[in-house]
Amino acid sequence: MTGKQQWAVVGLIVALLAGGAFTAMHFLEDELTSVTMGSAAPPFVALTMPDSGSAAPRVAKTMSDYRGEVVLLNIWATWCEPCRVEMPSMQALHESLGPKGLKIVAVSVDKPGDEALIASFAKEYKLSFEILHDSTNAIMATYRATGYPESFVIARDGAIRKKHIGPADWNSADNRRLFEMLLAEKRP
Repeated sequence: MTGKQQWAVVGLIVALLAGGAFTAMHFLEDELTSVTMGSAAPPFVALTMPDSGSAAPRVAKTMSDYRGEVVLLNIWATWCEPCRVEMPSMQALHESLGPKGLKIVAVSVDKPGDEALIASFAKEYKLSFEILHDSTNAIMATYRATGYPESFVIARDGAIRKKHIGPADWNSADNRRLFEMLLAEKRP
């Protein structure tokens, strides 16, 4: 094989590898990207909970509805015992920092038709922050969540500043300091 033929083979191999990498990036983008500290919070869609006794339609909420806000995004389920453990601390955090602008958004991944169960849970725990429902569990894949609860602290610029797997004391001194620091940042 001549030198020219060898370079042609090398060029063909490089072209095949580049084409394979491009194809993998195109078709496997969701599987190849990660949701970590510093990355942009991915978009999600979840429905508002129906008001009790109201025939008003449920509204789809997305990450863009919280643009420029400091958000504690929590993925949970009514049957999840660790979720029950952390909800009171989320409510306490909401009561103290909600008036300063903190948005707590808890997205339930309970199955379709469990809206009454979710509403009962929120009433039992006296939750006054925003409860949404994603009966498709799409948020689990979008955020690469590995279990329940899983939470993401999102800054005003849309970047994830903290990811926490499992229950947390969201009203702890350290977490309050983090949220107060983020709330002090200028809006983009």
